[in-house]
Amino acid sequence: MRIDAYADPGTPDRRGGWRYLAWLVRRQWPRCLAGAVLASVWMVLLAATPYLMARAVDHGLEPGDLGALAGWTGAMVAVGGVNAWLGMMRHRTMTKVRMDANFRTVKVVVAHATRLGAALRAQVGTGEVVTIGVGDVQTISGSLTAVGPGVGAVAAYATVGGLMLSVSTRLALVVLLGVPLLAVALGPLMGRLQGRETEYRERQSVLTARIGDLAGGLRVLNGLGGKGLVADAFRRDSGRLREQGYRVGAVTSWIQALGMGLPMLFLALVTWMGARLAAQGRISVGELVSVYGYVVALGWPVAFLIEMGHQLSRGVVAARRVVAFLRLEPAPDEGTREAPAEPSALHDPASGVRILPGRLTALVTTHPSDATDILDRLGRYTPSDATWGDIPLADIPLPQIRSRILVAEAEADLFAGTLSSVIGDEETPVRGAGNCATSHNSAADVEQRTGADEWAKLTAAIHAAAAEDIVRALPDGLETPIEAQARNLSGGQRQRVRLARALLTDPEVLLAAEPTSALDAHTEATVADRLKRARKGRTTVLAATSPLLLDRADVVHHLVDGKVAATGTHRELLDTEPGYRALVARDAEAEAAAGQAAEEGEPAR
Repeated sequence: MRIDAYADPGTPDRRGGWRYLAWLVRRQWPRCLAGAVLASVWMVLLAATPYLMARAVDHGLEPGDLGALAGWTGAMVAVGGVNAWLGMMRHRTMTKVRMDANFRTVKVVVAHATRLGAALRAQVGTGEVVTIGVGDVQTISGSLTAVGPGVGAVAAYATVGGLMLSVSTRLALVVLLGVPLLAVALGPLMGRLQGRETEYRERQSVLTARIGDLAGGLRVLNGLGGKGLVADAFRRDSGRLREQGYRVGAVTSWIQALGMGLPMLFLALVTWMGARLAAQGRISVGELVSVYGYVVALGWPVAFLIEMGHQLSRGVVAARRVVAFLRLEPAPDEGTREAPAEPSALHDPASGVRILPGRLTALVTTHPSDATDILDRLGRYTPSDATWGDIPLADIPLPQIRSRILVAEAEADLFAGTLSSVIGDEETPVRGAGNCATSHNSAADVEQRTGADEWAKLTAAIHAAAAEDIVRALPDGLETPIEAQARNLSGGQRQRVRLARALLTDPEVLLAAEPTSALDAHTEATVADRLKRARKGRTTVLAATSPLLLDRADVVHHLVDGKVAATGTHRELLDTEPGYRALVARDAEAEAAAGQAAEEGEPAR
């Protein structure tokens, strides 16, 4: 049974941790059954070795029958060879069980995160998702490896008990009752481990989130002088996590110590009883040897049963965290009305912003978060009374809104891949294109491979974002590998790649937050001109304070405390609004300084 990492994982059971683990077993029950059978036969044959040894002693060695001795010895060698093969196959099968559970859990978690979409950040922290993906998935998959050996341990335990009945009823009763008593003794520790493990995972997710915040905002923290405060908080959280880890380790050490010690005491009791029975002449020498062998053989199933309890205790804690994540639901989509058939105005009553169709509109505010909130409301990423035409956005099915309105965030995620796939998708990569400055023959080959329409759209988006120099500067052009979040590009390059990606989708309504804030004045002016031409006749909203962008806008809304204070063209507001003029003049001075620095040879952003 092959593992397909891309197959449909199925619908997980979200009713609880144990039910989720059972669902993972059911999804690959043939493989789990094979592992259980292999483990059972493997452990039973471990118990068969003492039986064969007893027969070799009683029927071959003691009476001096060399033929019988050779026969029973050969049987032991054959059983050992078969058992070695069974052990190897058991391990391979349970490894596949573990990998299947790993891939399946990752797929259901990623699929659900995608389904949650914009609601993900509002319901769960980044650290929680990372902890689930890195730690809990591994714990869950590791716990399933106990399925095969666990069943095998029970089978071997019952087999040894049955074989002991042929030697002594008293010994058999001790064996059959001893292991359940061990489980009773370790049960409270297993429950305590689950509690400690749960708290440890929660603290781990908090610390992971703090690491992400620290790494993402390190430059800002350095500028504000707050790095030390965050570092102190991180040290405190790290110390708490370490202390909780010690508590988990303490319980685990007790389980492992008792798991090794109690079985040894139990097996020593069985050995002592067998020796007394042999001394009293109630069992033969061969049977005494078999008792010793059974005691050794019992070590494996007892150890596996204890390990199974330990692994499942940790696995159910991790499964509960996964189930809690899978129970999160996106905001309900109760829209039943059709979106406007024709381009229509967007209106946000909370701010008073009205976006006319086919216009390039700019939102100017001292606080960027005010403009971002408006874009989120107009894109229906947050509940509001915003309307599209005369229809409330909340009454329109979300898929219709997403297919026609695009909110381009300033820090939108960039995934690893070739530059062509980062800008577009894997369906329209430009294989072998090199860069946009290809020769005529190369361009023709690219058009033939990718299609003229796709090639034209991609090159138009790159041109509108003034990103041709990025393609030319990379060693393999559009086929150059880009790291996650485009870490191998500068801030200005990342911004233009994001803009090109948004323009490539060619949405009916584009809502962009600070699309040129990281660019130098010359590049920003180029982007402003090309963006206006590329979006001509399409509704475009830019949250920005750059005079270069504002001068190209058809309509500018000046916001004060999140409300529209004035509306007009850029030049009209400069003449009539002192607050607007002061805000824009500050950015104009900054751009002039950046332009002068570029002329003096300093690197542009």
